[in-house]
Amino acid sequence: MKGASLALVARREWSLRQVADKALELGAPDVLILPGDVSNSEDCTRFVQATIDRYSRLDHLVCNAGIASVGAFQEIPDVTNYSSQLDVNFWGAVQSTFAALPHLKRSRGRIVVTASATGWNPVPRMIFYNAANAALINFFETLRTELGSEVGITIVTPGWIESEMSKGKFLKEHGGVEVDQEFRDAQIGMFPVEYAKNCAKAMVQAARQGERYLTVPAWFSTMYLWRVLAPEVVEFCYRLLYMHGHGADQTDAPSKKMAEGGAKQLLYPSSLHSADVKSD
Repeated sequence: MKGASLALVARREWSLRQVADKALELGAPDVLILPGDVSNSEDCTRFVQATIDRYSRLDHLVCNAGIASVGAFQEIPDVTNYSSQLDVNFWGAVQSTFAALPHLKRSRGRIVVTASATGWNPVPRMIFYNAANAALINFFETLRTELGSEVGITIVTPGWIESEMSKGKFLKEHGGVEVDQEFRDAQIGMFPVEYAKNCAKAMVQAARQGERYLTVPAWFSTMYLWRVLAPEVVEFCYRLLYMHGHGADQTDAPSKKMAEGGAKQLLYPSSLHSADVKSD
């Protein structure tokens, strides 16, 4: 993957240009900018074809699009407000893979899909986000079995990573996206947040080595053992930390008090203390 040409896809063209400039600065021979929406199947077909038209091959597909949601299920006014969660997080990766798969089979390439550790370690108040990631993990595990050695698949299940989500950008109960750093503090609590660059380096290394799974940060893998060996303990701790009672202000949960008690200054990257977040 070192020295690879890149085709970048996202909704915001100006963000793509920033990433493209950085990639060229770091040695990428060419970068193709493709504004698009992965929740739109026609866009997925278009950006794959544009990549083939430009480079005549496709070696890696990285499915990294996602939006986070917050809200306890019993307090949601309309569950259809969260339909965009599955459209982007699940169907975006599925539709991109469907369009790219014939080309990846020809190159015997690899799919790198970013899900979340919440797919196997569901966190309260993120019920649809958890469900979308569980579906994503199971889809690509099934696809790996169906494809055999034709196309490699690396499933990435990060914990909390420096990102728009950890800066407080969430899909809220009314169906709109908002930046809510108080809710962010309540949701992350005392969990350390990994730097984005460390996560990116680990993902590149895992893809180059043909790894089947990657969890970043590595210590977060221990949560899987707790989930398997002592699920009742995990559920009790999560209820204690996150659930402040039905109808109560969830930003007053103990997890937020821990964050404000010093955990945020010690465990969050400095970029998370800024209110400068892209809100569209």
